[in-house]
Amino acid sequence: MAGDPFPYAVNLSLLFTEVPLLERPAAAREAGFTAAEFWWPFAEAVPSDDAVDAFVGAFEEAGVQLIGLNFFAGDMAAGDRGLVSLPDRRAEFRDNVDVVVGIGERLGCRAFNALYGNRSHDGGRSAQDEVALENLALAGRAAGRVGGTVLVEPVSGAPDYPLLIAADAVAVLDRVAADTGVTNLGLLCDLYHLTVNGDDVDRVIDDHAERIAHVQIADAPGRHEPGTGTIDLDGRLEQLAAAGYSGWVALEYKPSTTTAESLGWLPRERRAGA
Repeated sequence: MAGDPFPYAVNLSLLFTEVPLLERPAAAREAGFTAAEFWWPFAEAVPSDDAVDAFVGAFEEAGVQLIGLNFFAGDMAAGDRGLVSLPDRRAEFRDNVDVVVGIGERLGCRAFNALYGNRSHDGGRSAQDEVALENLALAGRAAGRVGGTVLVEPVSGAPDYPLLIAADAVAVLDRVAADTGVTNLGLLCDLYHLTVNGDDVDRVIDDHAERIAHVQIADAPGRHEPGTGTIDLDGRLEQLAAAGYSGWVALEYKPSTTTAESLGWLPRERRAGA
């Protein structure tokens, strides 16, 4: 990208899926990346100690830093988009928090993405929002013990997911801060999701730059690598830099071909983080 003001990280839940999960940190390192993020990599909220050790070991052995990790979000393939606001899965989310933050502490990861969860169809929106308030405050306090930040993300492509634009997520951040005093929550600015959902991304960056704690990119339509769609990603990143953002930019896209071929837009010498 023109100017490249940011360090890049690679999302290993979408990229390098040609190899088994535990081999992906090494594959990323071989391709020149020194930092990566992951959605929740296990099938359950509380995996075995051996499974966690193997995941941590894969990053340590590859020499790759984990810079972002999602809380358990349920069965994503079946349509789940997080547990944060689901009253009947409150205990499951809370049990997961300690595991997530524990992995973060071991690997130096300080950004933890908490997908809000789909709306139920029984009219219990207020109850869901109360549960979300409690869960996000709990997660924020846990992340705070390791100097971490909990991310709240607008998402596209999920009809029942209630946070669609940046203002929706910022309203959640504000409510958590006002009602609980927990302030180490931030906006995950995914340029693909915001664009697809029709948000005014220029205004989002201008109005909420100080709330943006993490950035992810993919082109639209298609959610493929930069250059395959119509988003002015160079312009957006330059605007973010001018607004004061200096954090990671994660490549969270679906390769249109192989991972290696999809990375042709980013020369190898620009893949290693600072």
